[in-house]
Amino acid sequence: MSLRKRGKTWWVDFTAPNGQRIRKPTGTGDKTQAQEYHDWLKAEYWRQCKLKEPPRRTWQEAAVKWLHERSYKRTHQGDISKLKWCDQHLRGKYLDEIDRELIESIAAAKEAEGSSPATVNRYLALIRAILQAACFEWEWIVKAPKIRLRKEANKRVRILTDDEAKSLMAVLPGHLADMMCFSLATGLRMNNVVGLQWSQVDLEKNLAWIHPDQSKTGKPIGVPLNDDAMEVLRKRWGKHETYVFTYHGQPVQRASNHAWYKAMKRAGIKGFRWHDLRHTWATRHALAGTPLDALQELGGWKSQAMVKRYAHLTAGHLRPYTNKICLGTNLSQPEVSEFEEVL
Repeated sequence: MSLRKRGKTWWVDFTAPNGQRIRKPTGTGDKTQAQEYHDWLKAEYWRQCKLKEPPRRTWQEAAVKWLHERSYKRTHQGDISKLKWCDQHLRGKYLDEIDRELIESIAAAKEAEGSSPATVNRYLALIRAILQAACFEWEWIVKAPKIRLRKEANKRVRILTDDEAKSLMAVLPGHLADMMCFSLATGLRMNNVVGLQWSQVDLEKNLAWIHPDQSKTGKPIGVPLNDDAMEVLRKRWGKHETYVFTYHGQPVQRASNHAWYKAMKRAGIKGFRWHDLRHTWATRHALAGTPLDALQELGGWKSQAMVKRYAHLTAGHLRPYTNKICLGTNLSQPEVSEFEEVL
């Protein structure tokens, strides 16, 4: 029999023309609907075997294949989280059914949750990447729809003033104050500071390093340590055998935690994130005249695109050129007497 009921759900059970046995749940307890699904599925397999038509692939198949092939990505867990959210809109959809109208409705649904344009773009970019892979890599679909990303505003970089930094460190718990000071001294990302181990530090050479699998770009980063960073490390030495930054003898899981935000409130600082410590570090370097190529290497950026946001702060070398068009300090017209004016 081609239809079998297991519990409350009907299953199809038949042999395709190529001899393959097909057993799948229909997803329904209604026998009429199950029979319709059975007939459609059997016809699909007949066309694939006899007419050599490629099988229609579903979004779920593409998502699973994407996660399997891209499991090496540092954003792998983030992709899983995003795809779980997308599942409510794309479950059961064939890839050739996903068009710009459907994708726009998904973006609108994300916006309705209060998500920023940047967050919406991350979801759209993931959907676009999967559909392009299905088209150009796996050849599951003939054409991938064009996806329009949201326009993101270029926000002003928030930096911490010296007074704000002193006020904040004064009210932070000791371990967080040390981590903040180390971040301002090195410009390292939060995850690299949180996970820093003593095996990555050479106190004699004033040097630390981030392994390729720990860096955002997948490349190793050498971290020269200035006096502030060295002072923090000497202070932390001996507190834990493996990790540099700990709390009550245990590795710190996250720096921007409840204690961080409470301290921010006590210090009267608003609109500042932990990652802005990295912006503050880069801004200070730029103001001190550090060349952009050196700043790029110090910060471990893959390209200068991210470094150029600080370019306007390193414009001191352009000052000599500004005098080339000077006309003099007295540019105003000389005063004219009443007599000369009449003449």
